[in-house]
Amino acid sequence: MIYRFGNCELDPGRHVFLRDGDEMSLEPQVFDLLALFVANSGKLIDRDRLMGEIWDGRIVSDAAVSSRINSVRKAIGDTGKAQSMLQTVPRRGFRFVAAVEEQPTAARPALAPVAAPSTEQVIRMTQSRDGTRIAYATTGDGPPLLRAGHFLTHLERDWDSPVWRPFLDRLGASFSVTRYDQRSTGLSEQSVASLSLKCLVDDLEAVANAAGLDRFPLFAASQGVPVAIAFAARHPDRVSCLSLYGGYAQGRAHRAGEAERQNAEAILTIIRQGWGRAGTAFARALSSLYMPDATHEQLAHMTEMQLASASPENAVALRRAIDDFDVSDILGEVRCPTLILHVSEDAVHPVAQSGVLAAGIPGAEVHIMNGANHVPLPQDPCWTELLDRIEAFVAKHHV
Repeated sequence: MIYRFGNCELDPGRHVFLRDGDEMSLEPQVFDLLALFVANSGKLIDRDRLMGEIWDGRIVSDAAVSSRINSVRKAIGDTGKAQSMLQTVPRRGFRFVAAVEEQPTAARPALAPVAAPSTEQVIRMTQSRDGTRIAYATTGDGPPLLRAGHFLTHLERDWDSPVWRPFLDRLGASFSVTRYDQRSTGLSEQSVASLSLKCLVDDLEAVANAAGLDRFPLFAASQGVPVAIAFAARHPDRVSCLSLYGGYAQGRAHRAGEAERQNAEAILTIIRQGWGRAGTAFARALSSLYMPDATHEQLAHMTEMQLASASPENAVALRRAIDDFDVSDILGEVRCPTLILHVSEDAVHPVAQSGVLAAGIPGAEVHIMNGANHVPLPQDPCWTELLDRIEAFVAKHHV
């Protein structure tokens, strides 16, 4: 069924939304939310139904719901003040009140198919200083950008991932992106002698050398942040600028307070018991930490990715290693322009760590976004904001 209302047209079957005749791109969760409202025009949709149909029964914050509702209103040209199409019923839910015309999809000519991205990746291997084999690939078009390795990647699986492929495509539209699987994960060597910070910095250096990168912008997320900082301090002449997301200066083993130590042990327990075991309470707990707003498809993929990326033993060893990273004493040695990004409700690395980074790196810019997903998700408003800021910052500072 095609639904027409106001100056808009929605075709759920083909996942197409038009406004004033122009096709608009909506994040998947926003599209699904709009389709639910329009198909039930005039009916009250309460929070329980939203949680069941849009969030697969998972508990999400009021802020996450409000963010999606605001995105729906923005897409259809409504506002929270006007509520001319989508009304909020206080303490009850939401009701779509615009007049909706329904038309069978057969009455409308099919849209021309959209060509799939033609970009292919070629995976290569290099050796780190201690002989460890590191797998890397370069994709996209434009000036170079190196992404530091981080937890839970697999070069081949990432290429078909509903989580990582949109991220890579977006970066690849502006940059030639070189990325790699860190040691003990993905296609890189799994059995390694050391997971020290020095060795992971050596791995980054080996990939940069193998890819022919002399001076380049460096993007890092999560535990890749201290690795990128240590590399920038070691090679100030090679890094043109740093973009850091969801990272930290001090691992959990070095953060003050018993609560942090308990959190570290809790995550290790969750990994031991739930790594790669779809449907278990431990798997759900791990997913809720890293990406509480993920769709069912994204959750299923990332659970599959766990065993593809690392064995449970390697995952625990790596988690222990990165909890022990501490670059707080070398932050002042970073000389390149630095952008620090974090979401306000990050449950993996607290937003306070971005304050530590910004205070220690001379001239660093910091931007805190409203959100809870440690892993950036395409349907999250923070996703576009994150990539927009990275692209603008790199364009400004990469020379």
